[in-house]
Amino acid sequence: MYRSHVLVCGGTGCTSSGSEKIIEALKNELEKNGLTDEVAIVKTGCHGLCAAGPIMAVYPEACFYSMVKVEDIPEIVSEHLLKGRVVSRLLYKETSAEGGILSLNETDFYKKQTRIALRNCGVINPENIDEYIGTGGYEALGKVLTEMTPDEVIQTLLDAGLRGRGGAGFPTGLKWKFASGNRGNVQKYVCCNADEGDPGAFMDRSVLEGDPHVVLEAMAIAGYAIGADQGYIYVRAEYPIAVERLKIAIAQAREYGLLGKNIFDTGFNFDIDLRLGAGAFVCGEETALMTSIEGKRGEPRPRPPFPAVKGLFGKPTILNNVETYANIPQIILNGAQWFASMGTEKSKGTKVFALGGKVNNTGLVEIPMGTTLRTIVEDIGGGIPGGKKFKAAQTGGPSGGCIPAEHFDVPIDYDNLIAIGSMMGSGGLIVMDEDNCMVDIAKFFLQFTVDESCGKCTPCRVGTKRMYEILDKITKGQGTMEDIDKLEELCYYIKENALCGLGQTAPNPVLSTLRYFRDEYIAHVVDKKCPAGVCKDLLSYKIDPDKCRGCTLCARTCPADAIEGKVKETHYINPDKCLKCGACMEKCRFGAIYKE
Repeated sequence: MYRSHVLVCGGTGCTSSGSEKIIEALKNELEKNGLTDEVAIVKTGCHGLCAAGPIMAVYPEACFYSMVKVEDIPEIVSEHLLKGRVVSRLLYKETSAEGGILSLNETDFYKKQTRIALRNCGVINPENIDEYIGTGGYEALGKVLTEMTPDEVIQTLLDAGLRGRGGAGFPTGLKWKFASGNRGNVQKYVCCNADEGDPGAFMDRSVLEGDPHVVLEAMAIAGYAIGADQGYIYVRAEYPIAVERLKIAIAQAREYGLLGKNIFDTGFNFDIDLRLGAGAFVCGEETALMTSIEGKRGEPRPRPPFPAVKGLFGKPTILNNVETYANIPQIILNGAQWFASMGTEKSKGTKVFALGGKVNNTGLVEIPMGTTLRTIVEDIGGGIPGGKKFKAAQTGGPSGGCIPAEHFDVPIDYDNLIAIGSMMGSGGLIVMDEDNCMVDIAKFFLQFTVDESCGKCTPCRVGTKRMYEILDKITKGQGTMEDIDKLEELCYYIKENALCGLGQTAPNPVLSTLRYFRDEYIAHVVDKKCPAGVCKDLLSYKIDPDKCRGCTLCARTCPADAIEGKVKETHYINPDKCLKCGACMEKCRFGAIYKE
């Protein structure tokens, strides 16, 4: 029995910040101080507060240390673990109070969250099945196999109102119902989409890294509901920690008899295998994903027939993403009404967002559907750094759109986002401030789509490339008003004619920025100016003669020798040489250099 437990984040974010070295140093320091048998080290998944990593939590005191470094470990061991004195300087700032240590749930980042899909992330060791079972794991599977019929399971999901968290928001129970016919007479499959290709999105990865068994349990429940005995998890090979923990979890579940033959002695058989993807964005589309599992090039197929009728290997198949599955065991255990009591009328439950961009508290958040963007950005996210103004937020990645400040207080759910020209997507949420150029943002997402297009259909393969070329022309100051009209026309053509959902939604970033920030497009075309000062071809750097002191620091900094002038005389920037890199402006001690 250990007297203390030290939880160290082992998610990708903290691992990249050095948490593995912290764990190693902690082991050595505990051994040096004779505490190996008294203090347990638990490597967990992501706590969510990525901006404060590497993260370490010490129990039973519930001390939450943030931005821990290897050199801090001796002090934590000698002061806290040996002498019982909390190292105050390392505490996450909001948990430090005069009366003692505040719970994480009382901090701004966590108090407005409701963690269902993320309930075990940062709490248990994802490589230990016993810890998952200790939190109620596999009870839902036991309940459905011994107390519920397959139709009752499906009806529970229908009553709960769970919609797919992968982007489209299709009702999960309805998808399962479509595939449930002819149980026992037809080979069927259960698939999990863990491809997650949106830039800035890491929700599914974090669930797999922090709580892999929840996905295995939910997939087995799905297999029972539709009459399938085989599941596949399609996960990108670029997620090495997630892949390794999934392998461990599958092996442990098989060893415990929770996967394989005759689960819980009920006669139900279900097993799961992994398939690694090569990182193609198009394989996030369900038919392309199934084609890739079959060993073929990942390209979408026309629908109908839909996967529930003819999917993997031509057999009835259901496909849900990681977050969707992560909700299911808790719905089974707590009931449909419990889940349906959260969220909005048509969007029940919670949604996980990867909060990134121009916001203080970047990380992973899980909030009830219907929470406003303002609450996420200002209350949970801690606002925008440097006192800058909120300009927009991109949701849904390359398939989504930009939400402007005028919709800052719109409750976020599937229908509201579509109404304002965006979409939920898988849950990426990138915050932008006044220094972001919306034309450049649209161009960024179009470049991603062009690079990731599978090329099967002409509207996507050619159309998105033409759109990108027009955007590139506009950002270089070479665009015309006709180009803006042509761009908009192309957007609607591609939406109507592309083969798959990814191609059909590719124009969304352009359409939403045209809808809300058309004035920026016009400024690029008519005034040949980038209002945000981002597009280099439309910028020029100048020196204010009233502020310049002739110190020559800017000239010595310039990598292109573009700044001319003698010591103690006003300097001048040669526009023919200037690279527009901004290095001179950053170094000027007198604020004499500006861009326009």
